[in-house]
Amino acid sequence: MYRIMIADDEGIVIDSMKYIIEKEFGDECEIKYAKTGRSVIELAENYRPDIAIMDIHMPGINGIEAIKEIKKFSPGTLFIIMSAYDKFDYAKEAIKLGVLEYLNKPVDRRKIISVLNSAMKQIETSRQKRSSDLIIKEKLEIVEPIIENGLIYDLLFQEEFDEDIENYRTMLGIKENYGYMLSIVCGDDQEGTHMTNAVGSSVKLSRKYSEIRECVKEFFNCKMGNVMSNKIAVFIPFEDESMDYTTRTELIDTSRELVRYLKKKTDISVRIGIGKVKKLKELGDSYREALNALLATTSSVAHVDDLSISCDYDEGYPKDLEKPLFEAISHGDLEATKLIAEKYADWMCKSAEEGTLMSMRLKVLEFALYAEHLAYQNGGQTYHYSGRDNYLPDVMAIEDSKGLKDWFLDKVITSCQNVMNKREEKSNDIIKDAKNYIDAHFDKDISLDDVSRVVDISPYYFSKVFKEESGMNFVEYLTSVRIAKAKELLEDSDYSMKEICVLCGYTDPNYFSRIFKKNVGVTPTEYKTSVICYQNADR
Repeated sequence: MYRIMIADDEGIVIDSMKYIIEKEFGDECEIKYAKTGRSVIELAENYRPDIAIMDIHMPGINGIEAIKEIKKFSPGTLFIIMSAYDKFDYAKEAIKLGVLEYLNKPVDRRKIISVLNSAMKQIETSRQKRSSDLIIKEKLEIVEPIIENGLIYDLLFQEEFDEDIENYRTMLGIKENYGYMLSIVCGDDQEGTHMTNAVGSSVKLSRKYSEIRECVKEFFNCKMGNVMSNKIAVFIPFEDESMDYTTRTELIDTSRELVRYLKKKTDISVRIGIGKVKKLKELGDSYREALNALLATTSSVAHVDDLSISCDYDEGYPKDLEKPLFEAISHGDLEATKLIAEKYADWMCKSAEEGTLMSMRLKVLEFALYAEHLAYQNGGQTYHYSGRDNYLPDVMAIEDSKGLKDWFLDKVITSCQNVMNKREEKSNDIIKDAKNYIDAHFDKDISLDDVSRVVDISPYYFSKVFKEESGMNFVEYLTSVRIAKAKELLEDSDYSMKEICVLCGYTDPNYFSRIFKKNVGVTPTEYKTSVICYQNADR
């Protein structure tokens, strides 16, 4: 259905236009008309026409001025001017207003139909686009919270990879390199620094999550996680690496307003903790700061920078090297460990020249012990209680910063190598045991689950490790063992094809023949024939 409005002060023109449109388009069009500039504006305000056929000269407000007014409240209306005045100034003004067509009276019937068809096609295209946009928007409203929660989960539990973060940034339109976290904590009432009835409140929070999400996004351009216990984690992207006093004060005021607004809209009592601005990969620390801020005060809103609960560092201390170094050790990333440890050691050497050697002794000992702790934790090694009795005497005996640097690098790099080697050893042992089992049982009906149970790891992880270490998946390896055995039996035995099929772990001779041909290029029979021909020729 297309809504068409005719604006002309001549009744005969209106009647003629109605007749042409109704005859050509029938029930597809609904037609209304007006005869003065003022009445056409009033009609358009209520009717919101898809197409307006306008005369220029009408009593009162002229057609051009009427179009200007109508476009203010109905920008989607398509205008067709039909005038007896062939003036350049009118045409020029019409072009400026984006009029679809400027027709001079009298207008041929075919021309009117052609212009209306063109207008209807344009309207239909616009409607389809709006419909598609609405479908996309609806899908995004379903998918976006899931993506946002995935980002929050990865950040909080530090399970992210660089490529994951970049994918999330692209999908969610995050351009900033920094951000900070809010922790929205709900409960029935506040007792000291805690909210009561966390379990019951979490149920209430989950029921009203969509409403809360809308409220929070009215106040902040943010990404929200799902309900975790009685808490919701909120990530707010930020352009700068730190927040000045004025911005922090405004943030706290906004958060206090949000607390009141949530109580009014949802009848849920909340407190909001705010962490420091961090790099995206360090937002888990910002969230923990937000939680700690709430534990340090009874205020409804608490910013960690207002409280004496965070650690400050000497100016120039390379704090940004600490976390990457320990992450590299935990992951067994030897190249990254060497690079970061070298930078940190150089800084310690420079500091030792300006201060005392004792500070460097303590720091290299601290880092070496923690690096080994990470190696025990991540490398599956055996801990020896007395294994480090000589560390303190060794460090105290070193009299220069270079010696301490060498000792430090040796311990840290060795810890990383232990993680890497232990993981490789475990993977190698898994693959060795798996292959031994397959080699011994290939003639049975064995599955990936059977083998993963033998090596005592989950089927999913076994499949991943087996592929990475052997270069082929489980089925490919099992098939290669079976085909090798089949070739051996075909070359040097008198077994029938059916017997060879069973001896190689296959129950269906036809399937065995297809698999053999796929891997060898010929059928088992053709292979045996070629072997016999070769042996006879050799004799």
